[in-house]
Amino acid sequence: MRVAIIGQGYVGLPLAMAVAQAGHEVVGIDLDQSLIERLKAGKSPIVDVTDDQITSAIKTGRYSLTNNFGTVETSDVVVICVPTPLDSANKPDFSFLMRALNSIADHLQADALIINESTVSPGTTRGLIKETLDRTGIPYELAYSPERIDPANKKWTVTTTPKLVAGLTPTATERAVAFYKTFVVSVTVGSSLEVIETAKLLENSFRLVNISFVNEIAQFCAALGIDVREVVDAAATKPYGFLPFYPGAGVGGHCIPVDPSYLVAKAQELGTPTRFIDLANDVNQSLATYFTGVAAGILGEIKGKNIVVVGVAYKPDVADIRETPAEGLIKELRSMGADVKWHDDLIQEWNGEKSVPLSADFDLAILVNPHSNTDLDALGSTRVLNTRGGY
Repeated sequence: MRVAIIGQGYVGLPLAMAVAQAGHEVVGIDLDQSLIERLKAGKSPIVDVTDDQITSAIKTGRYSLTNNFGTVETSDVVVICVPTPLDSANKPDFSFLMRALNSIADHLQADALIINESTVSPGTTRGLIKETLDRTGIPYELAYSPERIDPANKKWTVTTTPKLVAGLTPTATERAVAFYKTFVVSVTVGSSLEVIETAKLLENSFRLVNISFVNEIAQFCAALGIDVREVVDAAATKPYGFLPFYPGAGVGGHCIPVDPSYLVAKAQELGTPTRFIDLANDVNQSLATYFTGVAAGILGEIKGKNIVVVGVAYKPDVADIRETPAEGLIKELRSMGADVKWHDDLIQEWNGEKSVPLSADFDLAILVNPHSNTDLDALGSTRVLNTRGGY
């Protein structure tokens, strides 16, 4: 098949590599010209794809790059992998999706299969996406198959993670399943687009609620003087009815802080409650204040103290700062008068600031998401607050 993949970021690029390796001809489309040039030079911007993978895919002729949507005109399958973030009011922002849809509509080929992998609210595929493409008057097939990318996870990748698929029509479903089965080990079909759209949101709402819950348990354990991670590991020995979640400074990344708000937006439209998600968000957002209070308890006073935050990426061993909990914590500490610096082995520049070396010259080090290669011994006798639990 000839496949166009819109967006060559953390979702679209690993997908493109898997599709090319399966023997299809892939065109990666992205409006970021600097990213296009970097990829053409064989340089990967993400941890899940190596430089060699990109170079090899290009050399075989199965992977090419462009910022021109004209290639959609000759594509059998078009996969949308663009960001769907939140706006300033915490509502779904479909501006990237609409830009992609309008560009696809301008070049839509008759009978092409359009698959959306971007996170959307239930009803969006049958509504906004279909309505936009229908305006062309050109026949096409439409399906939804949400991305399930966990950056830096070596076990569960694009090819090994089970895929969810639903089509607008039986033919769309069959074609989408046939496409994904060429490179994914397991494909599950949903009875409707809305089932799969909601399943995607349930996955990450489940994680948000449980992470926020264990963050409350972590506060309880701290007050009790016991190690929350030991408690979680002990509970996890039960072979049924329990899944381990671990505490931190808050949730971050492209999914957990965002996807539940897509579910909440639809629930508000339907007039149904989302009290667990609302409470989980409240707990998550309170953690910066909580850990600033813990820091004050350690130091006696925050104002004028030299504090280093270690690991500002949203997740250990991933060079990604989207929705990182470190940002809120740093702002809170600075609002209390602390002199705050940060260190991250993978993020060298962020918010106009640069990573500082670790040393014993700080009054306190706060561990948010240190990477596996972070040399914490460099802190010497500096007092340490570990937001991830443990002593």
